[in-house]
Amino acid sequence: MKFAKKLSTKISAVLLSAVFVFQTLPVFADGSEIAHDPARDVQTQGVGNPFNYGDRNTPADASTEEIRAINHAMTVQEVKYALYKEIDEHWDLISVRLGQDNREMVYALFLGIGTRESTLGGNGDGADIETAQSQGFGVSSAHAYGTLQTAVTAFADADPTFMKEEDVPEMYQYSLTESNFYDAIISDHKGIRKIMHFVHVGMTEEGLSGYQVVRGALKGFNTGWATYTGDNDGYYKNYPDEIISLARWYYEEGHLYDNVFTWTGDQRVDAYRQGNVWDWWGDGQPSLAEITETSETLSGDVNLDGSVSVLDAVLLQKYLLARETFSEQQFRNADLNQDETANIFDFILLKKKLLG
Repeated sequence: MKFAKKLSTKISAVLLSAVFVFQTLPVFADGSEIAHDPARDVQTQGVGNPFNYGDRNTPADASTEEIRAINHAMTVQEVKYALYKEIDEHWDLISVRLGQDNREMVYALFLGIGTRESTLGGNGDGADIETAQSQGFGVSSAHAYGTLQTAVTAFADADPTFMKEEDVPEMYQYSLTESNFYDAIISDHKGIRKIMHFVHVGMTEEGLSGYQVVRGALKGFNTGWATYTGDNDGYYKNYPDEIISLARWYYEEGHLYDNVFTWTGDQRVDAYRQGNVWDWWGDGQPSLAEITETSETLSGDVNLDGSVSVLDAVLLQKYLLARETFSEQQFRNADLNQDETANIFDFILLKKKLLG
């Protein structure tokens, strides 16, 4: 909810001055307003969850057609914030693995990936973009969906002949079902996880370091191989280097939070395609250091207070009535029967647990 909408019609002189400050904030050229509270310290807090996204973007029991229709209706701004929500939830992991502590630059990097793969829904498609599906669901390893064009290979229970991506235990790996594959939030989650996988591959198997880790991970995301050999500079220019150029455009031109998008080959980005395009990213060192969990999984601990009580049942009931949204950790703790949904059956199990 926008800050201005929270003000009552009867407000004090102090609040009136706050409204004046709010009204002087810039409105984007496309007419959209910044969705998150601009008073937030984005670098330490992230943007929050202004569109109230949950662990899924769509109901788990909806049909594929219904799920896709919801994703299709997303604006570019909503597509952006859906990505940021997932980045914020896994910020400790992402910042360490990428060697980048500037959160907005990481936002921009993923906008660059989303632009290279899908134009962020800027052609009126929202997050509803699908490729390589002609052979049937899950048959082709290139079959991909969503803002980042996350392939079926990122999911658990995919074709066992596909290369496994089981080296990111810090991020949940959803099973390959149509309900999961076509959900925009889950697709973002899996796309980010896939990048983390190729960071791991680049460092452990290819000996990459510095920005080449990120560059190699982008190559892996697109091709399945996180190598950097220097013998195919044309490819790097057209994919990883294009992504970082697009990313810088969003960052430098102030289009992180609005409905504005660019596209591959857009002449507006030419100034950011010159020289060593990775100089902008900085010289941080990607790391495979262990990430300390901020909260351990405790089945039934929905409010994350370290215990299971009637308060958790109340919160789960509100979630089931669509009056609350859950973080990924809350969702995991609420999924008592571990069927990848939080529903009435979990509520019943939680009540039984409380009754002993």
